[in-house]
Amino acid sequence: MTALLTVHDASFAYDGKIAVEGLDFALAAGDYLCVIGENGSGKSTLVGGILGLKQPLCGSIVYEESLKQSQIGYLPQQHFAHGGFPASVLEVVLSGRLGHKGAVPFYTKQDRKLAREALELVGAGALERHWFGGLSGGQRQRVLLARALSTAPDGLRLLILDEPMNGLDPHARADLYARIQRLNSEEHLTVIMVTHDVNTAVHFANRILLLDACQLFYGTPDAFKESESGLDLMRDACGGHCAICGFSHFEEGHRHG
Repeated sequence: MTALLTVHDASFAYDGKIAVEGLDFALAAGDYLCVIGENGSGKSTLVGGILGLKQPLCGSIVYEESLKQSQIGYLPQQHFAHGGFPASVLEVVLSGRLGHKGAVPFYTKQDRKLAREALELVGAGALERHWFGGLSGGQRQRVLLARALSTAPDGLRLLILDEPMNGLDPHARADLYARIQRLNSEEHLTVIMVTHDVNTAVHFANRILLLDACQLFYGTPDAFKESESGLDLMRDACGGHCAICGFSHFEEGHRHG
């Protein structure tokens, strides 16, 4: 199977100092990759490289030929997070279409159709007339996810999310994880998620990438759970009080919720 994205022996540097090195992995269409690591481990640097915002010092990042830059959606950390953002939900999602307007100074019927379809996909269709600043944290993240989905004129193929669960309560996190999982499994969207939530990442992803200024691990969740670094991280994440290789804290919260 042809890889949708191939990162080959890539390193990135800032001001001549290596930020992350030894990146070497490939993603197929439909994969769900979770990128984990401490602050400063190189996660955001890798995302910048995948988005084409940062060029590798050495090595390469190669996309499958048919994948267009416009088919890549991005949900950055705390985007539009300010509660006073003066726009309706539909206006926020429509703003994702601005990069494709060209000389057209207004939103078309097609723009509005795509925005509403994106809102329905994330279960936020009923919110389109609501003021964005009045939404809960979980609702905002769903709206911003819809905005990322609406950006591609020819349909999104790759979705990159940078710490999308930050600041959400357990119920909102569970809901957002479930919606992203459905986009991956039902809409066949390839997902790259940067997260600190190790145990839940292992529950949903089919690929795990662990960074610490270099690539420490890349492979399946099962292999990660059996690796020394994976076991250590998962124990630290749950404080030693969860079943590391089976029932996850996500499932526990979902059953009692």
